[in-house]
Amino acid sequence: MTSSYDDLAAATEMHDDCRATSARLAWAARRATRPAPSIHFDEQPAERAKAQVDYSEAAARIAGALHFYLE
Repeated sequence: MTSSYDDLAAATEMHDDCRATSARLAWAARRATRPAPSIHFDEQPAERAKAQVDYSEAAARIAGALHFYLE
């Protein structure tokens, strides 16, 4: 059986790792038990802005060479 720690690892180092892991698990447990967001249409925001997609000149040249069209 192999260990994640060296034989000379300090007990404080292992203790700190356990505390950090415990805190992360507690955070995950809180997130996992939250109620799911609503899927009802009337409870959704009225308007959402579309994401702006930017592409470089180099990407446009490559797309042109591959006969793709970027608008």
